[in-house]
Amino acid sequence: MRRVYRKVDNIVGNVLNVAADGVRYRELAEVKSAMGLSLAQVIRLRGHEVSLQIFAGGRGVGTDAEIRFLGHTMRVPFSEALMGRIFTGGGRPRDRGPALSDNLIEIGGPHVNPARRVIPRKMVRTGIPMIDVFNTLVESQKLPVFARAGEPYNQLLARIALQAEVDIIILGGMGLKHDDFLFFRDTLEESGAISRAVMFVHTAADPVVECLMVPDMSLAVAEQFALQGKRVLVLLTDMTSFADALKEISITMEQVPSNRGYPGDLYSQLAFRYERAVDFESAGSITILAATTMPGDDVTHPVPDNTGYITEGQFYLRDGRIEPFGSLSRLKQLVNGKTREDHRTIMNTMIQLYAGYRETLEKQSMGFRMSAWDEKLLNYGGRFEREMMDLSVNIPLEAALDLGWRILADCFEPMETGIPSRLIDKFWPSHPVAVSAS
Repeated sequence: MRRVYRKVDNIVGNVLNVAADGVRYRELAEVKSAMGLSLAQVIRLRGHEVSLQIFAGGRGVGTDAEIRFLGHTMRVPFSEALMGRIFTGGGRPRDRGPALSDNLIEIGGPHVNPARRVIPRKMVRTGIPMIDVFNTLVESQKLPVFARAGEPYNQLLARIALQAEVDIIILGGMGLKHDDFLFFRDTLEESGAISRAVMFVHTAADPVVECLMVPDMSLAVAEQFALQGKRVLVLLTDMTSFADALKEISITMEQVPSNRGYPGDLYSQLAFRYERAVDFESAGSITILAATTMPGDDVTHPVPDNTGYITEGQFYLRDGRIEPFGSLSRLKQLVNGKTREDHRTIMNTMIQLYAGYRETLEKQSMGFRMSAWDEKLLNYGGRFEREMMDLSVNIPLEAALDLGWRILADCFEPMETGIPSRLIDKFWPSHPVAVSAS
């Protein structure tokens, strides 16, 4: 029987402090006050002083409130019944379905032993050429999607959820506007993809502490599915909202702020979540793709800046497209040499020629006369942007490679591309004609 404490030392915002013994970090507690029964979580231990963040807020909670520690951290039920369900950041049903209470697992546990991990070796197909061809997503990879406000990063994640060749999708939403939550829900339901998905959603109107638990709950469930041999893709949006929740709580606790007011352990907090990406030996895998908004389109902002040191590359979303020069998948070379023999050649050649197109645009804007080669580059660049970079393009990898050959053949002579003769002889279209990816 856990001891009940009936004297609260002080309350600051949604954080109350009480003197208690035998309590551990992130342990849950029940707070009974005139407002009823609320759940709280231990967010700081300092000797006998315990700080708890009240999920429902501190309004109406007095110093005579009763606090009973539950002896365990936040737990989430795990079973096949999770499939197709939507929960809050606190693990409560958001879809009006029944509450689940069987097989509870604790969230935020230790990471996987590195000895049980294997080197990433399998591609995750998405049907998006700018990913599959140019920055291949690899199983057990952790990649952020860097984007400024207003970019369609949630729409991109929704498309990936529908099209990714994985067994299970777990969506963790943090600080979502209600419209964004409805967009994800409706998109998955209308396509039928909800049957292989689990959603943990924290909206901007929910308690801030629940925002911190969304990635932990998502990844704890993902780990259990992966241990059953499932290929799991975890989509998180938006990690900047997660960092802002950390910042809000640290300010409430009067911690000394670091860069731009964020807590000094921001790197560790982000790494603790991202490092759960894993490919188990003789089991499944966890792949993490997380949207990270950049305030003011500033990549030196603490959240994207710290993220870049943890993850294995990034996707840059600019002007509604995945930018080829800022994006990078550091693990793509582990898989794109095993897809089709022309994959790497098409990838390198098309990006090199697109760089030439961008230089030609600068020359054109400064009034330089366009040469015949410049005209070819302008034609090529326009086709490349419309038929491959546009996020509406939805074609398999092999079709995307064939389309790449077709665009090259329509715009250039074989000798102008620098592609080896053996590949030209095998893949160059014999009768190039203008085509469209639509």
